[in-house]
Amino acid sequence: MPGRIGIFGGTFDPPHIGHLVVTQDALERLDLDRLIVMPAGRPPHREPVLDADTRLELVRRAFEGDERIHVSDVELRREGPSWTVDTLEWAHQELNPEALFLIVGADQLRSFRGWREPERILSLARLAVMTRPGEELKGTDVPHEVIEVTRVDLSSTRIRRRLEEGRSIRYMVPERLRPEVERAWSARSTQSRA
Repeated sequence: MPGRIGIFGGTFDPPHIGHLVVTQDALERLDLDRLIVMPAGRPPHREPVLDADTRLELVRRAFEGDERIHVSDVELRREGPSWTVDTLEWAHQELNPEALFLIVGADQLRSFRGWREPERILSLARLAVMTRPGEELKGTDVPHEVIEVTRVDLSSTRIRRRLEEGRSIRYMVPERLRPEVERAWSARSTQSRA
């Protein structure tokens, strides 16, 4: 299904309300026909806490019911590290988009030149950098366009910390996911103690 397609990747360890909010903004601001949410299988720079199957199922549940968003397991099925350049190659071969956008955060833009094959990435997709209203991006020569998003000061790290401390994550993750996230965390904690 060609058209204007966005790729929004991450570890989603776990997915949270902030992820949902920025995807809505990206869909509207980039006038996307479809947004592909891409959980990373083996991110090259960090090790996820929750296993890949759990993260995939949580992301699918988080975005269920929105026909504009497709959750892909492409990176989870791929052997080895989840390189962005490989994902964009896949998108061109399988989706044949009219326009392809790689949606990243400002922190990712700052480290972009250290990514695997950055010039190839730029030839495959337009970088769309999420910023807060009024935030300026300085000190980069990487071609990009800015999309202002409604930023929620929340991270998967903060959610995991709260779970570790036995504190509530209510309203931080979609309510239909909260019991599943808590069960997954509890199961992970039980396995690590065994």
